Amino acid sequence: MIDLHSHLLPGIDDGASSLAEALTLAQMAVDDGISHITLTPHIHTGRFDNDISTISPVFSAFRKAIEQAGLPLTLAIAGEVRISDELLLQIPQKKVPFLGEWRGKKVLLLEFPHSHIPPGSEKLVKWLLNQGIVPMIAHPERNKDILRNFDLINPFVEMGCLFQLTAMSVSGDFGRQSEQRSLQMLEKGWVTILATDAHNIKHRPPVLSEGFEAAKRIIGEVSARALVVDNPHMIAGL
Repeated sequence: MIDLHSHLLPGIDDGASSLAEALTLAQMAVDDGISHITLTPHIHTGRFDNDISTISPVFSAFRKAIEQAGLPLTLAIAGEVRISDELLLQIPQKKVPFLGEWRGKKVLLLEFPHSHIPPGSEKLVKWLLNQGIVPMIAHPERNKDILRNFDLINPFVEMGCLFQLTAMSVSGDFGRQSEQRSLQMLEKGWVTILATDAHNIKHRPPVLSEGFEAAKRIIGEVSARALVVDNPHMIAGL
């Protein structure tokens, strides 16, 4: 399986706090059947002031540590980018790493605040699309606006956004409401990938298999496999 959203890079955001924890998380991923992980630290102006220049050296050191540990895990680099006006500068300045490509467009892992969908989000998504960038909305099933009113996701569906569900949401570990929204999105065929969004060992582990099994029960094995193998393989260019 292929995981395109994770926070294993140590000491750079609210994910792994140390190299030792990061390596333990990597081993957990391998044990779960994950062969590729894209590392997506938060890029959130004012909280996690990351960009390619800060992420790259941490990534290089971690990749070397993975190789030295002999873990059969391939790594790539991207970022989970908080939606904000700063994107209007970050994108032209090439400070933001992309997940890969989807049908000729670059893919940006775009995060809304958990509490709401900010005013102006639709306008910013349209701007990204006009730049040849398709947003992949990170974990919409956990956004409180969408939990309250599922119809609020419709404009982003209509514009052609991609959607990433958290595996733990699909398996019910983020609560009944997020599980229900996940089920609705799966049934409608709106989901592009499942990912772990792994942050730590105990509460947010790099486990994709349980979400995959839960998705299989909803949409069948072939469609579920597309979410953890085929689609992420295509996006990452593996």
